[in-house]
Amino acid sequence: MGFIDRLRGELVDIVEWVDDSRHTLVWRFPRFHNQIKYGAQLLVRPGQSALFVREGRLADVFGPGRHRLETRNLPILSTLAGWYHGFESPFKAEVYFVNTRHVTDLKWGTPNPVILRDPDFGPLRVRAFGTYTLRARDPRALLEQLVGADAAFEAEEIGELLRAVVSQAFADVVAKSEIALVDLASHYAELSEQVRRATLERIDDEYGLEIPQLYIVNISVPAEVEQALDARASAGVLGDLAAYQSYQLGQALPVAAANPAGGLAGAGVGLGMGAAFAGQWLSAGPGPAPRREAPPPPASFHLAEGGRSLGPFAAAELARLAAEGRLRPETPVWTAGLADWTPAGRVSELAALFPPAPPPAAAQPPPGED
Repeated sequence: MGFIDRLRGELVDIVEWVDDSRHTLVWRFPRFHNQIKYGAQLLVRPGQSALFVREGRLADVFGPGRHRLETRNLPILSTLAGWYHGFESPFKAEVYFVNTRHVTDLKWGTPNPVILRDPDFGPLRVRAFGTYTLRARDPRALLEQLVGADAAFEAEEIGELLRAVVSQAFADVVAKSEIALVDLASHYAELSEQVRRATLERIDDEYGLEIPQLYIVNISVPAEVEQALDARASAGVLGDLAAYQSYQLGQALPVAAANPAGGLAGAGVGLGMGAAFAGQWLSAGPGPAPRREAPPPPASFHLAEGGRSLGPFAAAELARLAAEGRLRPETPVWTAGLADWTPAGRVSELAALFPPAPPPAAAQPPPGED
């Protein structure tokens, strides 16, 4: 420190910390040889605490307000320094300011997957991430356990340790929760509070810190598990597969009949399929409804085209192919239950797609001939 800094240190009699950083937890007031004038003014702003340390021993703690540094306001430090009333020489002491506000926008995440035992899928690997806030609850413990002789202490310096503690607490909470994977999202608030309390138990007494808020933003699973969940949800949405197949066919009717590329074939498809539906409805007739059994899954067919096997195609897709002229009565098809490739016109399930062609019109004699 140069001569100008030494002179400025002798003249300045206000000890304060104007904090312009949101993540600084502890800051030491700089002074040449740690000499603070007797009678100096100590300004502690809201959200701060000031701690005096002399010869490695924690002396006095001041809360928010304006304090005059003299014997009556420094009982512990005065005893350590052997002062008497009226002693006006500078005394040596270190002043640490502690930020007691909430430090926000801190993030946590699980570096490795956590095992979750799901009642439906069994053991699953899940990851999670979220945010939390940090606050100095006990400035004495924070200074003694973490800061030491550092001139400044940032929240990032303990961030890695806190993320590890939160991840461990999350693993313990999720393993004991026995909540199904599909229900985790509805329990984020409950799980977040449990993780916060479990984390607080590990750092409260030891480091003098507290976590006022902790949130789980997302819990994710591997891509293959997401695909399995999507497939299961799709099956649940379909419900009655036979009714779903009928719905698909009904949706295909106007498309097939109105397709210009299909021409009369498209119209025939529409009429044939409509007749098939009408036959099914009329055959049922009046009377009590039969007991509903679980319908078999709808048949899907493979087509042989250009020496290649295409498909499988559902009923609605077959109607579209017939309307486009790609599926004809002589097109080889195959599905489960057929011994070999069979022309589509010979398969009973596809007969409705190929209505019989009208007979040729009778030849009319030329005009003027009997």
